[in-house]
Amino acid sequence: MPVTLNAHQFARLIDRTADHIGDATLPVLNGVRVEADAEHLYAVATDRYTLAAARYRHHGLDGEAFARTIPARALPALRRWLTDQPGSAPVTLTHADGKLRFTAEAGEMTLTTDDAQDYIGWRGLLRDILAATTDRPKGDADGDQEDLPVLDARLLTRFTTAGTYLRIRTGPGPALLVGEDFLGAQSPVRSRHEGFGAGTDDTLGGVRALWKTGLTDPDGHAAVPMPTPRHRDAPGTSAEAAEAFLRQTMVSTHDLVEEIDSPRAVAAHAAAGASAWAAYRYLDALHRADPLLAAQVIAEVADELDDGALGEFAWDAAAKAGFDPQKWQDELDRAATTAGEPAAEAPAAPETDS
Repeated sequence: MPVTLNAHQFARLIDRTADHIGDATLPVLNGVRVEADAEHLYAVATDRYTLAAARYRHHGLDGEAFARTIPARALPALRRWLTDQPGSAPVTLTHADGKLRFTAEAGEMTLTTDDAQDYIGWRGLLRDILAATTDRPKGDADGDQEDLPVLDARLLTRFTTAGTYLRIRTGPGPALLVGEDFLGAQSPVRSRHEGFGAGTDDTLGGVRALWKTGLTDPDGHAAVPMPTPRHRDAPGTSAEAAEAFLRQTMVSTHDLVEEIDSPRAVAAHAAAGASAWAAYRYLDALHRADPLLAAQVIAEVADELDDGALGEFAWDAAAKAGFDPQKWQDELDRAATTAGEPAAEAPAAPETDS
């Protein structure tokens, strides 16, 4: 049955899972599985060693849930087709007679699928990993006898597309990786010969004994240098920025009522609250359309706020956008003169090559 999602999110589901596709020797795993339920569209891929499941809340499912596998050979062409669509353009996925059809306003693309084999029970696998515990032997408070899982770092690199930050939990079975709308798993290395070698103790106590002398420093150690603190407490992530904007909206709305006897304060609180709410709405829309771009913009803005030269940044941006920042400055100067206040110093105009 048809399910609709915007083009960017379709592409992102593929990007977050494609690195985990199994090779052609296992046809059932040689592709990205797409499954839709009443709320989400899922993309799943596994090569038996790693497993990735990403999801996004769709714009609507017309009918019953469905599941189909997009073959690996078709993914490059589909990825290019999705890139050619505007990121916010709705794309509808339908399936019938062994075919998947992607339809957008600018055109459509049809792929042939081979679903003769049932896909693996990925939900059950991840559910079991989520339920696993890391119980230690009795009397082993420090976990000295606990076996340390051995992970292949080459496989870990496949999770770089899952998100900037991932939570990781290791246990007796596969390692669990959790991101926003993302679950991943990686199987530990099965043989000591595949890991650090037969002569290495894989228990925590063995590692402590091996490094006891090398990590002993009788003279103490210098503190780890901390990064230079920012001049301003600027949010560094989309979640922090959203919290800051919403909090500022509420604070300004509250102070707006408290300052009813001061027209200038009322105007300032009203402007601050409106700006904070608009910033949150813009950020929320950007995060939904492109989370990676939202994270990049937040980081850049944090650096700009730390620099503090916002007037100069605004001047440059206004000139680049085709506005006249000098006209705005002249208006501010005239208003200040009329009010009997000294005119504000204009930001330095950007230098140009002669």
